[in-house]
Amino acid sequence: MNKFAMTTEAPVNSPAKPESTFGARLRNFLIVIVAIALSVALVLGLRTEGSSISVAELGKTSTPLDVALSNGKPSIVEFYADWCTVCQKMAPDMAKIEQQYAEKANFVMLNVDNNKWLPEMLKYRVDGIPHFVFLTKDGKAIAQAIGDIPRTVMASNVDALVTDSPLPYAQASGKTSKVSTPVAPTAQDDPRSHGSQVVK
Repeated sequence: MNKFAMTTEAPVNSPAKPESTFGARLRNFLIVIVAIALSVALVLGLRTEGSSISVAELGKTSTPLDVALSNGKPSIVEFYADWCTVCQKMAPDMAKIEQQYAEKANFVMLNVDNNKWLPEMLKYRVDGIPHFVFLTKDGKAIAQAIGDIPRTVMASNVDALVTDSPLPYAQASGKTSKVSTPVAPTAQDDPRSHGSQVVK
C-alpha cells in the first residue's frame, strides 16, 4: 500500500465544524424569546392563582347584618365557615355576583363558628352550609338555598330579589357541609361531612 495514497474516510476524532456566527446569534435569540415567554406565562399564572378570593375575604368585606336590615335594600345572608370546602368553592362565584349587584343588594356573611350568630342560626334553621337566606328590603325572609348552588341559579335568584320578583329557585339545594348546632343535633354528625338538604 502506498503511504501517500488518499483515503476517503474522515479521521475518527476530528473536531466538529465551527457554527457560523449567524447561526449562533439565531440560536441565542430563540433561547431569549422562549425564556421571556415562559417568564410571562409564569407571572400570569401566579397572578391568576393569587386573585382567587376566599370565603374569609368575603366575610371581612361583607355588609354587617344590622346595616343590611336597616338600609332599605334586599339582602342575601350567607352562613359559612372558613373550613367549609363548598363555601370556598362558591366564593369566587359569589364575589362576582356581589360585584354585579353591590349597589342593589346587601351581601351579608355570618360565620357559623362565631357563637354571636347562634340566634340567627336557630331562626333560619341552619344545619348545613353554605346556607343562603334571601331577605326583602324590609328584612323578611322569602326564600332559602342550601349547598353548592350553581352561579347561574344564584344570580337568577339575586336578580329576582333586587327586582322584587318571585325567586325562580326559591328552594334550591346542593352539596353542603353539616353544622353541629342545637337545631337538630345528632351524635353522628361530623361538621366537615357533606350531604344534601332540601329546604321547605
